[in-house]
Amino acid sequence: MQDLSALPHELTGNTVPMISFKSVRKAYGDLVVINDLDLDIQVGETVSIIGPSGSGKTTVLRMLMTLEDVNGGVIYVDGKPLTHMVKNGKLVPANERHLRKQRVNIGMCFQHFNLFPHMTAIENCMEGPVQVLGLSKSEARERSEELLELVGMIDKKDQHPARLSGGQQQRVAIARALAMRPKVMLFDEVTSALDPEVIGEVTNVIRNLVAEHNLTMLLVTHQMGFARDISDRVCFFFGGKIEEQGSPDQLFGNPQRERTRQFLSAVREAI
Repeated sequence: MQDLSALPHELTGNTVPMISFKSVRKAYGDLVVINDLDLDIQVGETVSIIGPSGSGKTTVLRMLMTLEDVNGGVIYVDGKPLTHMVKNGKLVPANERHLRKQRVNIGMCFQHFNLFPHMTAIENCMEGPVQVLGLSKSEARERSEELLELVGMIDKKDQHPARLSGGQQQRVAIARALAMRPKVMLFDEVTSALDPEVIGEVTNVIRNLVAEHNLTMLLVTHQMGFARDISDRVCFFFGGKIEEQGSPDQLFGNPQRERTRQFLSAVREAI
């Protein structure tokens, strides 16, 4: 158990980051994947995580989605502990009820869309609000239509995923995640399965989300041009830690760490 007085939480009364990793550790046996990670992401900030395979990038998202337990430290979302809960004045590992309650604040879009193939675009968007949030079908339909309009897919609302292009499916997946009204959006390689000419349309959708909803976003990507174009801040991960971070211009234009320079040199043609 951890002493609440030693950690930031919702009772401090101070402005807190939307996402906060405090000394977070994740290991599989002797293999340490995330090593004492400290990372704060502010409300409305868009942060991209880049780095070589095996550096821990996707594990960060999986821990935020509570798909992976943490082995040490605490993750906070909107000032409240995500991975832990308060019991007798102490932070203890969260139970499933706490995780379900906190998970509704977080939306996730994956590389391969994961749309329900037997449902139309609007049915995909309505499913979560009806089944999880308890909205009426009329309320869920109205919300879903607004979001499909936002991502430029309202004219395809009655199409099944098989009738949509990759870029169109990704935009429906974004609308579906937004239908749950999350405070945080996570994107895991959302442009990797798309043709180059389609990446721009998805980038524009994500950029519009910030303006429309003031969402806090965390993205994992191998596409350096996408990270440079969309981010307020870029974090380069290596060995389960943040090796270097800064604005896109700083990190891509004038990296300070040798390992960052080596990585960017190897992928320079993608920037």
